Amino acid sequence: MSTSKFLLFILFFSMFSCKNIDADIIINNAEIYDGTGKPPYYSSIAIKDGKIIKIAPNLTCDHCEKLNVGGLAVSPGFIDLHAHLEPLPLIPDAESALRQGVTTALGGPDGSSPLSLGKYLDTLNQMGVGINVAYLIGHNSIRAEVLGLENRPPTDEELKQMIGFAEKGMDDGAFGISTGLKYLPGAFAGIDEIIAISAAVGKKGGIYTSHLREEGLGLIKGVQEAIDISAKAKIPVILTHHKAIGMPVWGYSVKTLSMVDSARNAGLDVMVDQYPYTASYTSISVLIPAWAMEGNWSSKFKERCEDPELRAKIKEEIVFNILNDRGGGDLKRIQIAKFNYKPEFEGKTLYDWAIAEGLSPTPENGAELVIEAQLNGGGSAIYHAMSEEDVERIMKYPFTMIASDGRITEFGKGFPHPRAFGTFPRVLGHYSRDEGFFPLEEAIRKMTSLPAERLGLHNRGIIKKGATADLVVFNKKTINDMATFENPHQFPVGISDVMVNGKFAIKNGVLSEKRFGKILKSTLKEE
Repeated sequence: MSTSKFLLFILFFSMFSCKNIDADIIINNAEIYDGTGKPPYYSSIAIKDGKIIKIAPNLTCDHCEKLNVGGLAVSPGFIDLHAHLEPLPLIPDAESALRQGVTTALGGPDGSSPLSLGKYLDTLNQMGVGINVAYLIGHNSIRAEVLGLENRPPTDEELKQMIGFAEKGMDDGAFGISTGLKYLPGAFAGIDEIIAISAAVGKKGGIYTSHLREEGLGLIKGVQEAIDISAKAKIPVILTHHKAIGMPVWGYSVKTLSMVDSARNAGLDVMVDQYPYTASYTSISVLIPAWAMEGNWSSKFKERCEDPELRAKIKEEIVFNILNDRGGGDLKRIQIAKFNYKPEFEGKTLYDWAIAEGLSPTPENGAELVIEAQLNGGGSAIYHAMSEEDVERIMKYPFTMIASDGRITEFGKGFPHPRAFGTFPRVLGHYSRDEGFFPLEEAIRKMTSLPAERLGLHNRGIIKKGATADLVVFNKKTINDMATFENPHQFPVGISDVMVNGKFAIKNGVLSEKRFGKILKSTLKEE
């Protein structure tokens, strides 16, 4: 072939191999993980008006922004089905989520949410948020509004009121209802109350996420209660942040996952979400029996502690929880996180506090310190009381979704659980790549298409033509969480770019000054 003919051939080939299209952004040389669990493939992605308009090799355009990712992985943005979004009005950029690749988060977990949800969502919309946010309506918030902290069943009229609040939340755009049956006032609610309210939510297309009544010695009963609610209320259920906490129940995940399988085989829609750590984070009051907290949070508890017999009973039950539940049987397993009363102990343990007070670090003395903490404003703690084997078993379960249970956190402030900065990279880096628990495409499915399907978000959590361009660019060889229990304020590594609704929220590692998130409502079907 002559030189001139060869050059003509190259020109002709280039004209037809490079597809020139009308787009805003084109991502080239991407290893695409589409979110479905299928193996990756190499191609280009064209984006216009926030949507993926074409996926094909060698795309180009005349006047668009081009990003050559050089073979890095591109996946759908991660969807966090259990996120504490309460700080959003103060931290609207949500950088702690974005740096993990999270583009959508579901708030209102554990039974707590804004009660006037429509008004609250309007406020967030006017402010602008860095990620897409959706909400559940919280049963604890509803019960507190109607019954306060009273330990009794609702009257027929009160139950009607509670159902009305739940239905209004759904009309305002909630995706379902959450319960926190371990917390007050949810701990005072019977199953019939939960079924009645959840049934009303289910009729409006909502889901039910359950912080189980017990995750320790009562774990099996707690799981069965959630399954019974699914059956009787006719509503999809998620066992949220599923775990077996406290050494006496280590290994119980074998039984709980079998129960979920049986429920699914019986036609119930039951799933699980989980964070990839062996420690939980919640109020220090979780060690205190619910009955001791009934009524006014502070004054009634103080009155009971002033009664020698009641105080002795409270202390006895706290000791039991230290030995058998979240205490993990050792004061060193209770790490103080947020503690305005004695901030110098943030990051230290209940053991450290006891030693500093000149006390023997026994469960009995630990219980006295828990009472002292609650009498002085309370606090929160990280409880190192789960087994790695249970974490791994739950994570591998096909119907487990990855969710952080993390709070939107300002970098450098407070002493958060490391999940606030590291959940999703930890699964991709440590558990998928390093430990080989499942292929990367399966890990991504657990944090993209699976939670998207659960919420009915058919155009998110997947890379396909017509889908919303929520995307994450990461290096699968280096992605990793960096946050630790000793030093939680560390962003993950390996994520270079995060796109929210077709705009770069993070580009080349730099956070945008603009916010591109949307308020997602169940009542508004996205095209």
